[in-house]
Amino acid sequence: MTRSPDDPIRILICVRHPFDQWNVPDWFSERLQREFPHVKVVHLPDYKRMDEEIVDAEIVVAWSVRPQQITAAKNLRWIHSTAAAVHQLIFPELVHSDIVLTNAREVHGPVVAEHVIALIFALAKKIPDSVRLQEQHVWGQQILWDELPRIREIAGATVGMVGLGSIGRPVVKSAKALGMRVIAVREHPEKGSEGADAVFGEAQIDEVFRQADYIVLAAPVTASTKAIVSAERLALMKPDACLINVGRGPLVDESALAAALREKRIGGAALDVFPKEPLAADSPLWDVPNLLITPHTAALTDKLWERQYALFSENLRRYLKGEALLTVVDKRKGY
Repeated sequence: MTRSPDDPIRILICVRHPFDQWNVPDWFSERLQREFPHVKVVHLPDYKRMDEEIVDAEIVVAWSVRPQQITAAKNLRWIHSTAAAVHQLIFPELVHSDIVLTNAREVHGPVVAEHVIALIFALAKKIPDSVRLQEQHVWGQQILWDELPRIREIAGATVGMVGLGSIGRPVVKSAKALGMRVIAVREHPEKGSEGADAVFGEAQIDEVFRQADYIVLAAPVTASTKAIVSAERLALMKPDACLINVGRGPLVDESALAAALREKRIGGAALDVFPKEPLAADSPLWDVPNLLITPHTAALTDKLWERQYALFSENLRRYLKGEALLTVVDKRKGY
């Protein structure tokens, strides 16, 4: 089916998640319809009518689309994911099509970067330990000092960024402002350091693990990054170094990390993402010492959907004018 020039462009919005804040609010589609009166916006509350509605859609806002739906959607030209991760969409029917895929990495990246800095401070100043002692009504000054690794200064410490994308770039900027040294690993070092003191290629990632006081994972999930934090890499880290993962759960071998923490071979860790979410109540990770868990809250902000709307509406203006879109995903690379 081909859309007639007189027919309005159909935009299908279908995002459904158990966590309310990930769902597109009603005002988003209502405002979109007001500001772009020549398009037709269909906002579904769930996936029940997805199959029938996607057939005529030219633009889809969703983070979950099935291969057979792509095949049936003859008019589909652009998919926008309201998430940063798009690995769930990287299947042959989409990769080998002419459909443009964009994501919300620039919406989430700066907010996640703030969370990274908060986690660095929490680990360095032993904030979770202080909270536990407070709950026990214990004045833990001597306890906090005696337990290794000790409370430390941020200035002068080395951050090792794994990934210099939408999260990595603002982390570098903030860390440098705090007086930290920043080294990074990225797929193409020739693209520049983004302000880091040194940048390494993927083949030299072990050097980053050796040097860093805080390893920050902000890389996409690809065949080469799954379990990038292995027992062997953890063994390279300094005994007081900490690992922070705000990228994706599959980047870390969780069993190897838990063992390293229990045996006090590294100083600590903070995880915001996990291979399966929510983290099961009986997961052994809850009780691992020196592990700070945040429940995938790094990207949360009260301005989330305003930021999402600003990106999508700007891209829609560009689409209607035939201009290049922002935050386009390289479907063959997966990010």
